[in-house]
Amino acid sequence: MTGYALGPRAQALAHRLHVHERLGSTNTEALACFRAGETGPLWVVAHEQDAGRGRRGNRWVSEPGNLTASLLWPVDDVEPGDVPSLGFVAGVALLGALKSAGVSGIRLKWPNDVLSSGAKLAGLLLEAERRPDGGRAVVLGFGVNVAATPGGLPYDATCLRQMRYGTRAENVFVHLTDAIVEAARLWDCGRGFLRIRERWIADAAGIGAPVSVRSGDTHVHGIFETIDEAGRLVVRSEDGTRRTVTAGEVHLGTAATAA
Repeated sequence: MTGYALGPRAQALAHRLHVHERLGSTNTEALACFRAGETGPLWVVAHEQDAGRGRRGNRWVSEPGNLTASLLWPVDDVEPGDVPSLGFVAGVALLGALKSAGVSGIRLKWPNDVLSSGAKLAGLLLEAERRPDGGRAVVLGFGVNVAATPGGLPYDATCLRQMRYGTRAENVFVHLTDAIVEAARLWDCGRGFLRIRERWIADAAGIGAPVSVRSGDTHVHGIFETIDEAGRLVVRSEDGTRRTVTAGEVHLGTAATAA
């Protein structure tokens, strides 16, 4: 079995790596490390994960050969209001890593998915934590369908093998560890979010097309116009009014019309 390794940029900044044969959840393990005194940046990777989490309490299925990795990132020097924008940093880095691995035709879906021809290829999950000593960190969880596409999902999904790419999870990972270094440098503890926003918009799926967002009992329909300077989805309705959305279940294009 080939091994996981950090890229040269991550190594130069003393990022560290823990690799496990099997875990319930790499995010859970990274959070446990933080509670035990770990400060990061620390990558936690598992060859197999059987209790992964997705957004909004959903289960993230990780098939053998797929990439399951989490990055413990300290945010002591980040204003609390800027911490959520790390999700866009992670998205930009993941898309860049996949492109560096030779993958094309992929787009970012707000707030935290990577799509190929409308099907989900990868997802992200951010979880924040504060220790009793005041230390703060965020865990950035990455799940990429490399070798297999999970079944039984309520949405279309794909994997790199299905897309006829022969790259391995270890190859995507080494690119990801360096891509996050570059994206974090641009982000600059939140001060450079506008630069990240520009990169995210350049690779966004669905801008200018119909969008539907459901959050609880609230439904917002219209045209996906952009994301604003706070990272919120901006939806323009038929009468020209604009609404911003902070979170929700997003459907794009024809799926938005059906929703």
